[in-house]
Amino acid sequence: MSTFCNKIVNGDSLLELKKIPNKTFDLVFADPPYNMQIGETLRRPDASKVKGVDDKWDQFDSFKHYDDFCKAWLIECKRILKDNGSIWVIGSYHNIFRLGYHLQNLDYWLLNDVIWRKNNPMPNFRGTRFTNAHETLIWASKNKKSKYTFNYQSMKCLNDDLQMRSDWMLPICNGKERLKKTNGKKVHSTQKPESLLHRIILATTNKGDAIFDPFLGTGTTAVVAKKLGRKYCGIEKDKKYYKAATNRIKTTKVIEEDYLDTIENNKSKPRIPFGSLVELGILKPGTVLFDPKKKFNAKIMVDGSIKSKEAEGSIHKVAAKIMGTDSCNGWTYWHCDVDGSAVLIDSLRQKFISQKEI
Repeated sequence: MSTFCNKIVNGDSLLELKKIPNKTFDLVFADPPYNMQIGETLRRPDASKVKGVDDKWDQFDSFKHYDDFCKAWLIECKRILKDNGSIWVIGSYHNIFRLGYHLQNLDYWLLNDVIWRKNNPMPNFRGTRFTNAHETLIWASKNKKSKYTFNYQSMKCLNDDLQMRSDWMLPICNGKERLKKTNGKKVHSTQKPESLLHRIILATTNKGDAIFDPFLGTGTTAVVAKKLGRKYCGIEKDKKYYKAATNRIKTTKVIEEDYLDTIENNKSKPRIPFGSLVELGILKPGTVLFDPKKKFNAKIMVDGSIKSKEAEGSIHKVAAKIMGTDSCNGWTYWHCDVDGSAVLIDSLRQKFISQKEI
């Protein structure tokens, strides 16, 4: 792994991929050529030319040529993914359906399609079609059995405590972030915004994970991976893009270690039944529990159940009965007295978990 850690390569992806050992990376992000089917020159209402994607690297002789190319790199990416790894591919209506077809045929397991809705898309100057205001991403695990990473709580926190949906409103890459030549022209015609990669990497990797990009371009994947404390590796064929990526990565600073922590997913936390605290003597039978306002109380039974005037059963069931709701988290409802202070029983659980992990 050290050979491919925090390294970018100037070369052909299909050739360089074969040099990478099996099961090396936790995540692949691929922004391949889109094989754009652009006919005539596009012009604005003032007759000025629209600079679209007309680069040679995006041109293929036929759909079969493009399909063979995509299948080849997807096979290699699957080989270098760890068993619990996942892949993101991005495309437009020109190619995303072909990519999805190959992903399924190669036994990747599709998890989501995500719509990246651009809040500042290029207008449709001819007025003959709808304005293309989005691109599509497909997220897939290596196979159906993969225990892939998804940082649900972090995504929820990023979205004001609401579940993160599969339609993302993010701007295209522009302003200071957009790399320009000395003549003011774009270095790369399809440079992706760092905000897009920030969300992807934060959602589907953990600190220290290794991320691979087979079509690195000007290095956005590597730059964001470095900032977020992940390892990176990428391949870029074009020497100009490779040079731009190298310079960009070199000047990128890692976010301080203290700020790289993220909210732990509930599913990853060890499950500690209330009865375990009773068995271990952390809470003894007969201990009185009380609600936040000390209006209601219950006593702990020897089997980990609790009994109040209103009900008896689990800490959750009795709390729900008192609250008059279908459910209630007893861990964050019940308190007990510890040296004269009211302490949440969840605090005792968390203390026990932290001691267990040491």
